Amino acid sequence: MEFAERVPRRRLGVHGPEVPLLALGSWNTWDRMDPEDAAELVRLAVDRGVNMFDVAHYNFGPHAENAVTDVLFGQAIRDAGIAREDYLLCGKLWLWEYPASSFAEQITVSLGRIGTDRADTVVVGDFMERPDLQAVVTDVSELVRAGRFASWGVNNWSACDVLFACRFAAAEGLVPPSFAQLKYNLARRSVPEGPLYARLFAEEGLALQASDVLEGGILAGKLDPERKIGADPGGIRDRIRAAFPDIRRIADDFGVTPAQLAIAFCLAHPSVANVLVGVSKAEQLENNLAALGLCARQGDELRAAVAGLWLDEGVVDPAASWGTDAPSAVRDDAVPCR
Repeated sequence: MEFAERVPRRRLGVHGPEVPLLALGSWNTWDRMDPEDAAELVRLAVDRGVNMFDVAHYNFGPHAENAVTDVLFGQAIRDAGIAREDYLLCGKLWLWEYPASSFAEQITVSLGRIGTDRADTVVVGDFMERPDLQAVVTDVSELVRAGRFASWGVNNWSACDVLFACRFAAAEGLVPPSFAQLKYNLARRSVPEGPLYARLFAEEGLALQASDVLEGGILAGKLDPERKIGADPGGIRDRIRAAFPDIRRIADDFGVTPAQLAIAFCLAHPSVANVLVGVSKAEQLENNLAALGLCARQGDELRAAVAGLWLDEGVVDPAASWGTDAPSAVRDDAVPCR
């Protein structure tokens, strides 16, 4: 199955740009390729309309790993001869050492490592201890006004914290978040499909950007990835591995690969603007693109077929951040949702 058309676009929230349904994520991605292959992949992606790249400087908190994936991405863009106006850049701002490490300092370093002076949007990262959200919204808005980027979103925040940010921004005439980048896949649905985030999507105009859609490759059949992959909220990763035969059987029923099934599932969510994929080969990108046609033809049908694969139901609290398991009491520093 192939998808021969140019990738469609959706708006990344009411305040965000139009983005392709697929975007390429950066964590440990560009490190896995030869420079020539990286340039070829970037060129192919832009040619097919997959011209959004999620790229971060990983040097804060649990990500203090001295990675150079952002530097390698910048080199790949230059080697591919892609002009800055021909792609969308989604950066990251980290809260682990904020405010000692200011957002202004972070974005200057991050963009400099890539080799550009602006992003199109940024994601403000997750946190264990709640920061001063009023200061976060204010500081991000100042960078929007300074032209460093035009919109912003959040990564794995609780829905109540996002609602607070939206309401504070509206009251103060600041720039609200336009999207939430959340872990979301066949097995992990509790937070993105929970009632509180549903309210944000419906009432605040937020979009959902799906990350970890292949569970680090496990949902594509790589049951024991050698590379570093994302956290495992609720401790369900072994259950996901055990469920893979069922995933493969359902994919076979639709005549697609497990990866295509997993991506199409996410795209069929009405609030999803796009999904992040970490491909490192041109054939992987082409395989993932075929999920777009599957979603368009059989989105509702395939979501019904995988209903029994919701493995974090009752395990991860839909009202909390992804770092909190369920059942749990509301955190002492949580923001009330009202």
